[in-house]
Amino acid sequence: MRAYGARLAAHLRPGDLLVLSGPLGAGKTTLVQGIAEGLKVRGPITSPTFVIARVHPSLRQGPPLVHVDAYRLGGDLEVDDLDLDASLEESVTVVEWGEGLVEGLADDRLEIHIDREGGDEARVVTLRGVGPRWADTPSDPLQD
Repeated sequence: MRAYGARLAAHLRPGDLLVLSGPLGAGKTTLVQGIAEGLKVRGPITSPTFVIARVHPSLRQGPPLVHVDAYRLGGDLEVDDLDLDASLEESVTVVEWGEGLVEGLADDRLEIHIDREGGDEARVVTLRGVGPRWADTPSDPLQD
């Protein structure tokens, strides 16, 4: 998942919203760690479950990474309280457990669902691009 995230980071730009879903232990945070490595942002990248959101500034003049864990959020009002839309245009924003909560933040988003298959190591990643930003993106932009 980390290597996949690093490769995915090469396709990301400021203003991108990624919404991650999948069961506990599927690899959402590990994917974000890879994205952070690819974007070259300050770490460490850990699950923001209890702090809800962390901003990781770029180490090379790229976009900052906003990493959000919406697992404990109770609804739209709590998402609004985070004021994510204030930094959305200049950041890459990744929201774990954001399905059904953050879609209203942007017309464009990349929805990423991760499932475990078979054992602890195998993962199935399903990408769904929404909006003009992702209109020409294949179901997996990392497969050439």
